[in-house]
Amino acid sequence: MNEPTDEELLGEHLAGRGDRFEILVRRYSRELYHFLSRFMGNSAAAEDIVQEAFLQVHLAAASFDPRRRFKPWLFTIAANKARDWLRSRSRRPEMPLDARIGGEAEEGQRFSDVLADLESAPIAELEGQEERELVRSVVRQMPLHLREVLVLAYYHRFPYRDMAEILGVPLGTVKSRLHAAVGHFGKQFRNAAASRNGSNPTG
Repeated sequence: MNEPTDEELLGEHLAGRGDRFEILVRRYSRELYHFLSRFMGNSAAAEDIVQEAFLQVHLAAASFDPRRRFKPWLFTIAANKARDWLRSRSRRPEMPLDARIGGEAEEGQRFSDVLADLESAPIAELEGQEERELVRSVVRQMPLHLREVLVLAYYHRFPYRDMAEILGVPLGTVKSRLHAAVGHFGKQFRNAAASRNGSNPTG
């Protein structure tokens, strides 16, 4: 028996099925928490935003356009709340970048493809805790809009169209922003690694 889609669950919730919304919460609360904790760099605040996001979904369920898909809508709500939290505290989030981008065949892009024009692929070659700590240090220095697109693409593997909806920007902007984010990270990582090793940075 096929499980109901997210959109079907939301529709049944609006029709009075009290357990339907709870299924949605169980289906996405963990993934949403991981996204927020990595993006915001604060696990306690991420838990709060998860609750706030689902509360807003509950309150705004009747306004949901059934022609849309539920997951990007949920992440859009959570991302907006996370941005507000970050801006209000002027903090830089922290998150790992140990995953590759994925998505639908016509929209997905391999990490190696994005990095094709760079001299090396530092993220893909990372080994050990020391290198992971260096990644976190570099990412913390990245602009908010570049960090966000990296979280969505490399860890949560959203296709471009979903990222465009979550970020509220055109598809072309997502692609250029992701390319800029990877290039920025690659350059800063190489410089930081060279400085750590006592050699002259390149690139």
